[in-house]
Amino acid sequence: MALIKCENVSIGYEGQMVVHGLNFEINQGDYLCIVGENGSGKSTLVKSLLGLKNVDKGKIVFDDGLKQTEIGYLPQQTDVKKDFPASVYEVVLSGRLNSRGMKPFYTAEDKKQAWEKMDMLGIRDLAKQCFRDLSGGQRQRLGIARALAVNPKLIICDEPVSALDVSIRAQVLNLMKELKDKLNLTYIFISHDLSVVHHICDRVAVMYLGRVVEIADKKQIYENPVHPYTKALLSAIPMPDPEVKRERIILQGDVPNPADPPSGCHFHKRCPYAKKECSETVPPFVTVEPGHQVLCWLAEEQQS
Repeated sequence: MALIKCENVSIGYEGQMVVHGLNFEINQGDYLCIVGENGSGKSTLVKSLLGLKNVDKGKIVFDDGLKQTEIGYLPQQTDVKKDFPASVYEVVLSGRLNSRGMKPFYTAEDKKQAWEKMDMLGIRDLAKQCFRDLSGGQRQRLGIARALAVNPKLIICDEPVSALDVSIRAQVLNLMKELKDKLNLTYIFISHDLSVVHHICDRVAVMYLGRVVEIADKKQIYENPVHPYTKALLSAIPMPDPEVKRERIILQGDVPNPADPPSGCHFHKRCPYAKKECSETVPPFVTVEPGHQVLCWLAEEQQS
């Protein structure tokens, strides 16, 4: 069952469109990872899903009774304010409504739920510590607690482990998977690290300059990538075995200005297979196999 539907969504920034015609669904129980370079529109899309930025064209439909107040948010690093005086316990209590700019309610039920979240995440023993004294992993567990405070159906995670050490990163990712199964959560996970994505996600959406250029199940993306940009991203993943060699695909040129992207296919200036039609017309979304869609003229030719 779809929780969110993006129907031809375009989003502007400072008078210029930076997200162009997104069409995809996020289903109940999905672990959808959105990947792409800086400037691809990932964070702009997240702001619109959270209600922090208006959609200029198209619409985002919240189905199954989902409300924006039921969406948890886990940022890259939990904010640390200067001279922050509160304990972890107080932060968890205020997390219920803090992200919406509303005043917290310190009721008996709030306190009960706060302790439950802290027990679930193994941070009860940190309740008397000041926030500034916590390690990165402890802060991120607190960030998860704050995201859970709204009893969400969906949690949006914006690069939540990129600032953590590798060992702590694995612990946080495993904890998130456990919570997904235990609480029947749905995740949207924003990341640059495709090795992390391979470890945790069910579906992958690849964005480039404001468009989703390929979306499929994880196995389809990693074993049968179709879009040239997806292939280039996957070729950059480090191999753990030094004896195994992978052909690296080096893209030519720089990423264009997201506010002034190329005509036609936004990737055509860096694509080694680009043809004349690629620079003139936006390619169609082609289904290359069930659940696997690609925005590319090359895929269109292969299917015809």
